[in-house]
Amino acid sequence: MSSWSRIFPTVYCDSDGSSSLRKTALQTVRSAVAVPESELKRWRRTFDTYSKVINDEKFLDPDGFIDAIAPKGDLSKIGRAQFGILFRIADTSRRGLVSWDDFTVFETLLKRPDADYWMAFQYFDVDHSGNIDYNEFKAVFSANLGPDAIPFDFDCDWVKLYLGKKNGTHVLGYNEFTQLMKGLQGERLRQAFKYLDTDQDGFIRPDEFKRIILEIAGHKLSEAVIDRLPTLCTLSPGQRISYSEVIAFHNVIREMDMVERIIREATAKSKDGRIDQSDFLNHAASSSRYSLFTPMEASIVFHFAGRGIASQRLALIDFAQLLDPRWRPPHEEFEERKPVKATLVQNVLHSSYNFVQGGFAGAVGATIVYPIDMVKTRMQNQRSTVVGQLLYKNSIDCAKKIFRNEGFTGFYRGLGPQLIGVAPEKAIKLTVNDLVRARAMDPETGRIKLGWELAAGGMAGGSQVIFTNPLEIVKIRLQVQGEAAKVEGAIAKGAVHIIRQLGILGLYKGATACLLRDIPFSAIYFTAYSHLKKDVFQEGYNGKRLSFLETLGAAAIAGMPAAYLTTPADVVKTRLQVEARKGQTHYSGLRDAFVKIYREEGFRALFKGGPARVIRSSPQFGFTLLAYETLKDVVSYPWQEKPIKMETALTSRPDEMSKIRARNALKILLDVHGDFGRRAATFSGRPLSLSNPRLSSS
Repeated sequence: MSSWSRIFPTVYCDSDGSSSLRKTALQTVRSAVAVPESELKRWRRTFDTYSKVINDEKFLDPDGFIDAIAPKGDLSKIGRAQFGILFRIADTSRRGLVSWDDFTVFETLLKRPDADYWMAFQYFDVDHSGNIDYNEFKAVFSANLGPDAIPFDFDCDWVKLYLGKKNGTHVLGYNEFTQLMKGLQGERLRQAFKYLDTDQDGFIRPDEFKRIILEIAGHKLSEAVIDRLPTLCTLSPGQRISYSEVIAFHNVIREMDMVERIIREATAKSKDGRIDQSDFLNHAASSSRYSLFTPMEASIVFHFAGRGIASQRLALIDFAQLLDPRWRPPHEEFEERKPVKATLVQNVLHSSYNFVQGGFAGAVGATIVYPIDMVKTRMQNQRSTVVGQLLYKNSIDCAKKIFRNEGFTGFYRGLGPQLIGVAPEKAIKLTVNDLVRARAMDPETGRIKLGWELAAGGMAGGSQVIFTNPLEIVKIRLQVQGEAAKVEGAIAKGAVHIIRQLGILGLYKGATACLLRDIPFSAIYFTAYSHLKKDVFQEGYNGKRLSFLETLGAAAIAGMPAAYLTTPADVVKTRLQVEARKGQTHYSGLRDAFVKIYREEGFRALFKGGPARVIRSSPQFGFTLLAYETLKDVVSYPWQEKPIKMETALTSRPDEMSKIRARNALKILLDVHGDFGRRAATFSGRPLSLSNPRLSSS
C-alpha cells in the first residue's frame, strides 16, 4: 500500500506509486481540502528555503524539516529537535529524506482540523493498514520506554476494554484510537502510583511523585515547579502524597488553559488585581455550567503559585511559574536584559526622545483639529453686551463667515505658534503622567489607585502650563485678529509683535485660569482614557492588544467629559487673555471674570463654545494619544527597561495553524512518555531507529 493511500485512504494510488498516478493522487488530495494556490506557493518557498539538492532533486533532511515545520518562538517547553519525531510521518518512502510531494502531503495533512490526533495515529499505525492492533500499540509504546521508565501493564483491564482480551482480538480504528490516547495518561498515572505504592497504603514518597510527573508531564511544567514537586506533600500531614493529590495535580495540568483563563479573568475583575482561592473557585463556578475545580485542585494551584503559602492573595504574575513552562526566576530575566546604568547623557537622550515623540504626536492632533479650535475661540470671545448685531449666530455661522471673509487659510491663523509650543507642552504632559503613574503603580498587578490616577493626570496638566499659557495667549490674539480687522479695519499683527507687546509677565496673563482648566482636564482625561482601554475595550484581557480604532475611540471618548466640564475655566481664560476692544467689559482677575460673565451674560455664557470645545478636544487628544502610543510601539526607546509580562501560548500572537497542529501532535505523543521518539524500536523484525530517520520501508 502506498504512502498516499495510507495518509488519505479515500484517494486511490497504485502500489508501485507510478509518477502519473502519484501526481493525480496529489491533485486529488489538494482539491479535497481546498488548498489555495497562494498557500501552495508559500509551502514551496518554505521547502526551497530549507531543502538541499541531492541527485538534482530537492529534499528536506531531518534538520531542514524541523526548521520548516517548527513554530517560531514557541512558548511551550518543547525543544525544536523534538519535532524530528514527526519526520517519520512525513518520510513516507523511509529513505531519510522528504521530497516536495511528501512535504505537500504533510502540510495538507496539517490542514485537517484533527491533524494532531491523525498524525499520532499514523505514528502508531506501523503496517499502514488503517487500523491499530494490540501488537502495534504495545510495540510502539514499549519502544519509547527506557529501562528506567515506570513499566506499563499492557494486559491490564483498561487496555482490554479497548483492544479485547490478551493479545487483542479487537483492532482500533482512527476514532477509537483518539479516545484511547485521551485516556492513556490517566491510566499511566494510575498504574505508576500502584507500582510505586509497594506497601499499598495509598501513599507514595515525594520523590516518587516527582518521578511520575516527569515521565508524563515534564514538558508542561517550568523548572521551578518541577523542583518544587516534592513539596506537594506539605498540603496534608504525614509528609507523603496520596493518590487523590496526584490525581488533583494531574487534573490541574490537564486543564491548564482553563486555569489560566480563570486566573486572568478573575485578576482583571479584582479591585486590587489579586485573588485568593475563594475568588478562583467563585469565578470558575460563575464562568462554567458545572464545577470545574475541586478545593484540593485550587489549593494545588495556589500552593505552586504562592511558593507554599496558599492562603495569600496573588497577582497574575505570581502564577507565571505554573502557567508558563518556560518561566525563569525574575533575577535571571533581569540579568539577561539588564538595563544600561543611567547616566547624565542617557537621561538627556531619554528626555529628548520624549520631547520629539510627544511633540510629533501633539502636532498631528493640533493640526487636524485647528479649524475647530478657531471657531471655538471666536465663539467664546463674542460678547453679547457689545452694542450692535452679533457677528456669529452659532458655530456653523462662524465657520462660514471665517471662510467667506478670510479664506481657507483663516482657519489656520496662529497655527505656527501652536506647533512651536505644542512639542514641549505635549512632551512634558505625557511624560509627567507616565512617570507619576509608573511610580504609583503596583509592580506585580500593574494596578494604580484611582486617587493616584487623578493625581498623575492633574500633575501632568499643571506642569504643562509653563508652556501652554504663553502659547495660548499668542494663539488666541492671532485668532481674534481676523474678526477685529473685519469690524474695525485693524491691521493684523504677527506673533513677534504680540510677544513684545505683552512681555514676559504678560505672556502668563490668565495663568491661574489656565491651571484651573488644565489640571482637572488632564485628571479627568487620563483617568477616563485608562479605564476605557481596560474596562470597556478590554486591553490586556487574555493578552488583547487594542486595534487602531479602539485606541482612537478610547482617547476620543475620554476627551468629551474632560473638555465640556472644564469649559467655564476655558471661557474665563480666553476673556482674560484676549485684548479687550472698545465697549467690551474688562476683567481684573479670575474671580472678577467669573462674576461679571455670570451677571452680564448668565450661567450659559460660561459654557459658550462647549460643544465646539468637545468637538475640537475629543479628536485632538484622540489623534495625539493614538500617535503617541503608536510611536512608542514603532520607535521604542532602546534603553527602556520593560516590565516582565506573563506571555503564554494562550496570549501570544497566533502562529500558522499548521505549525500549531504540528506542535499539538507532538504534545499528544509526549503525553505517552517524555522520551517519546528518542529510542530505537523493532517492528516486524526490522529495526526502526526513531533518532535516525533512515528507516526501512514497511
